[in-house]
Amino acid sequence: MKSTSRRWSTHARCVVAATGIAIVLGGGVARPAAAQQEMSDVEITATHVAGNVYMLQGRGGNIGVSVGSDGVLLVDDKFAPLADKIRASLSEIVDGAVELQFVLNTHWHGDHVGGNVEFGAEAPVIAHTNVRERMSTRQETAFGVVEPSPPEALPVLTFGDSVSIHFNGEEIRAIHYPHGHTDGDAVIFFTGSNVVHMGDIHFAGLFPFIDLSSGGSVRGVIDAVTRIVDQVPPDASVIPGHGPLSTVDDLREYVEMLEESVAFVEAGIRAGKSLVALIAEGVPERWAGWSWRFIDEARWIEIVHGSLQGS
Repeated sequence: MKSTSRRWSTHARCVVAATGIAIVLGGGVARPAAAQQEMSDVEITATHVAGNVYMLQGRGGNIGVSVGSDGVLLVDDKFAPLADKIRASLSEIVDGAVELQFVLNTHWHGDHVGGNVEFGAEAPVIAHTNVRERMSTRQETAFGVVEPSPPEALPVLTFGDSVSIHFNGEEIRAIHYPHGHTDGDAVIFFTGSNVVHMGDIHFAGLFPFIDLSSGGSVRGVIDAVTRIVDQVPPDASVIPGHGPLSTVDDLREYVEMLEESVAFVEAGIRAGKSLVALIAEGVPERWAGWSWRFIDEARWIEIVHGSLQGS
């Protein structure tokens, strides 16, 4: 990456409008432009991960699903306009009627909680306290102002450090990792199925978006992923917030990318290099292929720089 950076907020708004990736649009209401655009061509595909757990993929964040005799639990629910497609996908993996019992939100961004306005009428929504706080109040983000979500989209059960749901024969444990992707991140451990849903603390094989305006930090992400790698079995299956089903080894590589990116930017700051100079130099060549349409190399360097500088 040798190009000169444009400012993050302007670039990101353009990318969201052009691609429909509404990673930081918050709340449960589908909005014009990104979240309420035409989604008739979106396909929701289901993959059996392990044990009781499935993963649903399509536009927006990956959904985790627990299926069993107790009913259905969702981890995140994409965008509201996709609710019927999500229901149709669930009907293909559930033996009998789909009985939704719980929805767990991993954080407050609209591509993960947009469906709350639909599914919150069917089952209680559970999330970290900061998720409800951000969804229920006006937020000023790098993408502009996000207005409060309607009451029916808000989590009705909130927690601080952790909460456990004993469901479908296993403990499903949600643990809060502060100041990672946001300040309300929860990672979901399906302890019997040996599966972990990372939310947007993990973008598989991609430079992650870290929402600095919502209390996120690159060091917080490193800390969270390192702790998770240390505590889960080495053969655990990993559902990322975005990207394909992953492994614990993939998480280790992800930490390497994060740490080397931080080291690169830190060295540049110590040497007195400007952000523009760092972007022109580019991240270590090993990680250049992690660029994607929403977070390219320039945007990633800018995020890391902003996090380290506290901006």
